[in-house]
Amino acid sequence: MDFTFSEAQLERRRHIRRVLMTEVPPELLREQWLSEEGLSGEVWRLFVDLGLTAISVPEAFGGAAGNDVDWMLAAQEAGYYALPSALLDTCWAGAGLLAALPDSELSQHWLPKIANGAARLAIGYPGQALVADAHVADLLLLHHQGELHALLPAQVHMTRKASLDPSRRLFEIDWRPGPQTCLASGALAGRLWEQAFDRGALAVAAQYSGLAMRILDLAIDHSTQRKQFGKSIGAFQAVKHYLADLSMAIDFAKPVIFQAAQAVATGDRRASAYVSHARLAMGDAARLAARHGIQVHGASGYTWDGDLQIFAKRIWAIDGSCGSSAFHKARLAQHLFADQGLIGARQTFPVAA
Repeated sequence: MDFTFSEAQLERRRHIRRVLMTEVPPELLREQWLSEEGLSGEVWRLFVDLGLTAISVPEAFGGAAGNDVDWMLAAQEAGYYALPSALLDTCWAGAGLLAALPDSELSQHWLPKIANGAARLAIGYPGQALVADAHVADLLLLHHQGELHALLPAQVHMTRKASLDPSRRLFEIDWRPGPQTCLASGALAGRLWEQAFDRGALAVAAQYSGLAMRILDLAIDHSTQRKQFGKSIGAFQAVKHYLADLSMAIDFAKPVIFQAAQAVATGDRRASAYVSHARLAMGDAARLAARHGIQVHGASGYTWDGDLQIFAKRIWAIDGSCGSSAFHKARLAQHLFADQGLIGARQTFPVAA
């Protein structure tokens, strides 16, 4: 069994990292916090140039026909640089949802627009009262009593709600469902929403990974520069323990995300359980990163001018996206203790007949 990523996937990730390192610094994120939209057109065009908007779109609609493993690697970088969540909702979960619609004129119209960056989506996932970044969406995909509905911004009324992360704008959507807005119902809608929800939750887990790594890097850098009693604070055993515990938590959670991405990409029947496992494992690591990062930085970790608060706020802000920790614990438990649960080595590495 081959657990390695392809060279093309790794090169794409390296390219994304090189570009974002110079083009999306923390100073730009702070500027966007103060803007009306929270996301500049120049940054979105950067996503297009990097090929991010086309990853999930089929080749027939001008896309790259990538899979969920490709997106998982890109989403880690999105977390590391605290990119807006509109990117992942539009180009991963949203594009995947539209591509799965059978013979849909809506897909034929919107998928090419997503691929070339001319359209953004907002998704009202099942169980979520608020919709992120609805104010910049050209199309809203909303859940209602098990159905999938598509609406234009002119068909809804948006009320903005407060958000811990200023770059993540949240809205309450007031709208009226009807036959003309319904794209799917019954078993088809259930399957589509399950796939979109798993992708959304996996996107949160992958962002957690990147955010935790960024905080660890910031904490290591700070520990080498900040001096007390004539030496760098990184030389103190307590600080070493903070950084070592965080590094170990991240490294142990990463393979869980890789497994979940592969399960979603291949349509594994256990994909939902793997996604919940990834969400829980990396969520714990990310919250630990926020706590330990602030401990290492001290009071400067909370300040507006400090970079750490950007990434800590994103961790806290997305904590309830696509299911809370309690929801994912319950869903994982349901899979584990079912009649044909996932416990044991034979479930991890199935033996071919």
